Amino acid sequence: MTPEQERQATGWMTSAQQGDARAYEALLMLLARDARGFVGRRVGFADWGEDVVQEALLTVHRALRTYDPQRPFGPWFYAIVNSRLVDALRARRRQTSREVVDDEVVATHAAEAPSPAAQHLQDRLAEAVACLPRVQREVVSLLKYEELSVRDVASRLGMTEGAVKATAHRGYKVLRRLVGETGEHRPTY
Repeated sequence: MTPEQERQATGWMTSAQQGDARAYEALLMLLARDARGFVGRRVGFADWGEDVVQEALLTVHRALRTYDPQRPFGPWFYAIVNSRLVDALRARRRQTSREVVDDEVVATHAAEAPSPAAQHLQDRLAEAVACLPRVQREVVSLLKYEELSVRDVASRLGMTEGAVKATAHRGYKVLRRLVGETGEHRPTY
């Protein structure tokens, strides 16, 4: 959160405490975007990351009346997000410690190994995606690996649908250049 965003968030929070619904909505939009970035930088594109963001926003909502506008907003907010993230990590650790893997079932449902050529292309594509700028990497990963809709990606990243499409298009162009297009192994985006 930049110093300007911090001042803005503090103002919106103060107005929200006084019942200003528009200020509260603007605050939540900013906080959702920042919380997604905070969580994403720590756990990547974990399927449960959005749950952490939502829990953090609920905590902010519950603590709305307890925030002191004389104190810095950013540390207060990031402490909440970090606390919800730690809670989620602990819960996941407890869950995975209780899960039992049945190797026989896993072996019978194992996917066929991709051909060497397909595996090579898949590896090259993964390396190329990792080289994309952060926003392009997030957009491409959410659209193609997590198979989210443009609308869902826009909502998750706090972008417009048009911006998501444009960012994805630019990312695909870079990927085509990085991976290289050959006639028979042309990547489909």
